[in-house]
Amino acid sequence: MALVNEHYLKLTAGYLFPEIARRVNAFAAEVPARAAEIIRCGIGDVTEPLPPSAVAAMRAATDELAVRATFKGYGPGTGYESVRAAIAQGDFRSRGLEVADDEIFLSDGSKGDCGGILEILGAGNRIAVTDPVYPVYVDANVMFGNAGAAMTGGGYEGITYLPCQESNGFLADIPSSSVPAPDVIYLCSPNNPTGTVMDRARAEAWVAYARSHRSILFWDAAYEAYNRDANAPRSIYEIAGARECAIEFRSFSKSGGFTGVRCGYTVVPKSVCAYTREGQAVSLHGLWTRRWNTRSNGVSYAVQRGAEALYTEAGRREVAALVDFYMENARILREGCTNLGLKTWGGVNAPYVWAKTPSGFDSWSYFDHLLRNARVVTTPGAGFGRCGEGYFRISAFNSRANVQEVVRRLATV
Repeated sequence: MALVNEHYLKLTAGYLFPEIARRVNAFAAEVPARAAEIIRCGIGDVTEPLPPSAVAAMRAATDELAVRATFKGYGPGTGYESVRAAIAQGDFRSRGLEVADDEIFLSDGSKGDCGGILEILGAGNRIAVTDPVYPVYVDANVMFGNAGAAMTGGGYEGITYLPCQESNGFLADIPSSSVPAPDVIYLCSPNNPTGTVMDRARAEAWVAYARSHRSILFWDAAYEAYNRDANAPRSIYEIAGARECAIEFRSFSKSGGFTGVRCGYTVVPKSVCAYTREGQAVSLHGLWTRRWNTRSNGVSYAVQRGAEALYTEAGRREVAALVDFYMENARILREGCTNLGLKTWGGVNAPYVWAKTPSGFDSWSYFDHLLRNARVVTTPGAGFGRCGEGYFRISAFNSRANVQEVVRRLATV
């Protein structure tokens, strides 16, 4: 008989964003006359058109595919060489960071890579995540068998949760020596959902911790383009020793507006190792290369050309303008919430504003309150973990008019 992967059966509630969509759809069906008024500031989906340089490059690539002489079939599973070179030079070597072209691996986005990377690691690794946390980190590890049963009140047995609270500025502290050291540690900066950024000293402490315990840091830098804090590293490889213990995930979704186009990449330095049960070091670079060449034929040619165009002089200007647009939205939202007496974080070096719910509300009840009374969709903090209870996230990915209207409506409820 065919056997099911029973780890999937451990998953408790549905994935956060489908649950939000379910509630929004239920409200729209209940009050159809107000459905058109709903403004969605929940899921972090971009709204503005693609950078013109990317559009032109993808059109040109499509035209190439229409001519026999320039037609492209299967491409390299890990990405075309020119695209990997543009990324390695543009995002790393131009900043004085040592990253080789072949240490860049193109994919359809960092969301898949954050879970897919588990395929080259052994069963039984101790996993650590921040709390609150991007749900994909946790759910992927449940699916791969790195977690036990769901716990009452949220979370899973077997996963180490790193509390991120007001008391520590929503930034993960190094675990106590009394806690078994995790083998894999997910860190996200700028952080989703809190919008906070990790300062250099804290990043250095995490690299030192990982090296001392032969752990691996999974550094999610999907929002690095929004980080304007000179004291907060945009890449983990700015920290000495990180090439021995860190894998970095990046995305063009929020910098280039590629949420619908789908393209990102992962950096796997050749010097990052995991170990056999006998203690033999094994470079993960070769395993990740084999995994990609076995499991994928890579990102489509036209999309890769679009991503490559973001590194041209014009492309960089267009990306900067796009980021500036969303950051102005974040400023409007943050100041609007502050003026209403809400305590807020983020919105300065990230496109998310993290706010405390008013007295008398928990995360989901405030979500329902805003949906029903303001027709505004946010993201309840409880959906990101136990430490997210009592907070909510507002996304700055929207039109300017909608963002201004959201602030106006918040003042009425």
